[in-house]
Amino acid sequence: MSAPQVPVLRLRRGEERRLRSGHLWIYSNEVDIERTPLKTLEPGVEVVIEDYRGKPLGRAYANPQSLICARLFSRSPDQSLTKSFFKKRIGTAVELRERFFPARSYRAVFGEADALPGLVVDRFGDTFVLQSGTAGMDRVLDTVADALKALYQPEAIVVKNEIGVRELEGLENWSGALHGEMPEHVALEENGVSFRAPLAAGQKTGWFYDHRAGRRRVLPMVRGLRVLDVFSYCGAWGVQAAVHGARDVLCVDSSEAALEYALHNARDNDVADSVATMHGDAFAAMKELAAAGERYDLVILDPPAFIKRKKDFRNGLAGYHAINELAMRLVEPGGYLVSASCSMHLRREQLLDVIRSSGRHIDRFVQVLAGEGQSEDHPIHPAIPETAYLKSWFCRVGMNG
Repeated sequence: MSAPQVPVLRLRRGEERRLRSGHLWIYSNEVDIERTPLKTLEPGVEVVIEDYRGKPLGRAYANPQSLICARLFSRSPDQSLTKSFFKKRIGTAVELRERFFPARSYRAVFGEADALPGLVVDRFGDTFVLQSGTAGMDRVLDTVADALKALYQPEAIVVKNEIGVRELEGLENWSGALHGEMPEHVALEENGVSFRAPLAAGQKTGWFYDHRAGRRRVLPMVRGLRVLDVFSYCGAWGVQAAVHGARDVLCVDSSEAALEYALHNARDNDVADSVATMHGDAFAAMKELAAAGERYDLVILDPPAFIKRKKDFRNGLAGYHAINELAMRLVEPGGYLVSASCSMHLRREQLLDVIRSSGRHIDRFVQVLAGEGQSEDHPIHPAIPETAYLKSWFCRVGMNG
């Protein structure tokens, strides 16, 4: 019996240029729908991509319900999403991470940047947490799990598909275990500090490895400082600061459960006496601290994305201005501010301008000491700007005199 015919998506004239330059996405308006059946395809089905002359450009999976209607996963039109394919791609990705992070705590797969579009895999020792943002990857998660089992013999493989981007693909959110059981929490090591993070009830995959480089950068400067960690989650910034000699740390977050983990992590690292928590909305908490006359030697802002879509830009930008102004009011003159953003739609230089204008608005003198991006386990695809989403600026804040 012959293999089933793989559907073909043929592009309109000139629309192959972005793919030839290295990009992996095909938009629905780039497809010649008069010659190829985009609208009749089942979400997630594999397709061969051709240029307008019929020359193959590679293999992708498609979803007619999404603006990004196809994502290229191989330049070979004959390559399919098989177990051997995932073993090779995942093995290559993990080999890179283990050169940097031998403790086996890292983002093992970062989607398009690892030539596995739509797939995220975080590793916590013998537990792997998968996240799929596309219909194509949803169809093959069992195959991904089989590849992980063959490569690493893990205790558990868990899916945490609780992300907003799935709505754009017409997918429902869901979580569950593909192998073993979903643990209540996972253990990890970051910058030599041990942590526990919630998995079953945690945010996204349970931990945010992407800021590891920024947290590593701040550690040499924290000894003896009074630190405010805003949007602290489980204390990744604050607990590491305490371990490296911060005099005292206040972690602020809207999740009581996350703050409980922050306190657990402080106890586990013998710095419980240096770490306190404050539950509440970040803006309200910072205003309360300012009204009480509190000042800190270092304020760390690591907020969620205020700009999730382009249409949110104006309101989100106002949010970044407001929270940076609040933070600067809480910095002891001559102290430090770490201001971060994970909003893909806010560029590095735009965040820097937020810091500049916020300082000028409240008459502060700001010196930028360094900038940082995402850590090495979140590599950047040079043809896909969306993979370079994280940025942080390290500043000294003084009074204008």
